[in-house]
Amino acid sequence: TIGNTLTMTLLAGIVMTLMGVFLSRPFLELLDTPVEILDMAADYLQIIFIGIIAFAFYNILSGILRGLGDSFMPLVFLLVCCAMNTVLDLLFVAGFKMGVAGAAWATILSWLVSAVLCLLKILRMKDELALESHSLKLDGKLCKELIMLGLPSGLTQAIFSMSMLVVQSLTNSLGTDVIACNTIIMRVDGFAMMPNFSFGMAMTTFVGQNVGADRFDRVEKGTKNGLKLGIGTSVVLVLCILLFGKYLIEMFTSTPSLITLSNQMLRVLAVGYIAMAVTQVLSGTMRGAGDTVSPMWISLITTVVIRVPIAYLLAYLTRNEARPHGEPYALFLSLLISWVSGALLTVIVFRLGRWKKRVLVNK
Repeated sequence: TIGNTLTMTLLAGIVMTLMGVFLSRPFLELLDTPVEILDMAADYLQIIFIGIIAFAFYNILSGILRGLGDSFMPLVFLLVCCAMNTVLDLLFVAGFKMGVAGAAWATILSWLVSAVLCLLKILRMKDELALESHSLKLDGKLCKELIMLGLPSGLTQAIFSMSMLVVQSLTNSLGTDVIACNTIIMRVDGFAMMPNFSFGMAMTTFVGQNVGADRFDRVEKGTKNGLKLGIGTSVVLVLCILLFGKYLIEMFTSTPSLITLSNQMLRVLAVGYIAMAVTQVLSGTMRGAGDTVSPMWISLITTVVIRVPIAYLLAYLTRNEARPHGEPYALFLSLLISWVSGALLTVIVFRLGRWKKRVLVNK
């Protein structure tokens, strides 16, 4: 199964790379990217797609490690990835003056190192897994099972990505300063979301292992503890953002007006990380119990039904002479609303207990 997964990842990565390299510029033009940044944006995306295979392999290999019971090392490798990305960003952009291309190369190099670290760790786990070359040969039945298993998550990500393209089109219409602000905040967001995603993945592994061992008592206890840890960590994170967010932003830009705008928008988002902690922990529990459909629908609703329409509505309502297409906070307030809505929906679905019924069906 693992061998087939790796082979399918490689093939899918090659297809994505080719499509991304050749279609990046047309997509950006379709999204009304301002002419003055079109070339830079196209260069950035093309470089990112060159390294997309490394990103795919990191995600697959870290998932394999968690499936083998090691949820700690994937987190360590993720921290290495983020730290390396930051250092290389500063080196390539500020030091070597490589601009956005430098930021892209920093990203894919950090992905590559993390993927290699995961692979080396797996190869050393000979007692748990003996990965041999013949297992890489594709098996039709296994491939079909893997595709069906990953279809809900894949569909979620595909629709999520399409929705983000729609939001990006709105972002592009708001001006280059808002585009730059959004890019900076997404960089900071990558760090801020890391604990939440880690708790979510840890819960999926923890619940899956305990369901398999018929330890349902530990599932409920572990979920409560996961919520406490996730919310507690997020509260500390929010305080750090409110107190030190400006200094984080200054790592990516020295333009005073952009620092001010980005700091204001980051403050709009800050409280939302607590809501995301709830969403990730409870969704992780449901996925670990075999219910991948409920988190998928919640994600689709919060993104497609809530965030996108609200972003455009707020942009329309805040139009003025200075901002004819709307105020920047329309983007980030809509994201905050979608996060909070997602947390509320997740709590409701979790308490309804469909995921418990899924466990009984599987057993």
